[in-house]
Amino acid sequence: MRKIGRALVILALFNSLGLHWCALQSIAWTGMVIEFSKEAPLAEALAKALDGQHPCSLCHAVQKGQKSDRTKDLSVGKKFDFFCPFAPALRIEESVEVTHPVFAVSVLRRFFSPPTPPPRQIS
Repeated sequence: MRKIGRALVILALFNSLGLHWCALQSIAWTGMVIEFSKEAPLAEALAKALDGQHPCSLCHAVQKGQKSDRTKDLSVGKKFDFFCPFAPALRIEESVEVTHPVFAVSVLRRFFSPPTPPPRQIS
């Protein structure tokens, strides 16, 4: 149960930071490198996949998703209004004197007598 909770917290943090778009973009680039390497050497496939001139359908989906997330973030920020139109009235009451019970002297006395004979000092 604890592992499931930790995994859910990690996924929520991953999502709130927008790292899911990075993961999807990495998957898209990997797929593009694999596809382009079938027709060209690996160096050319990497250059073609990462240059931004040859995006795949997943790249387009990631760009749309990132744009929609940015617009959602901006629109949500406009809805919050932290202005308080009135100041709460402070109530100042008179102080009340609190008395504490006083311990009787007999309570503070020792209940048992000291050991007899008294302990000797070690020299």
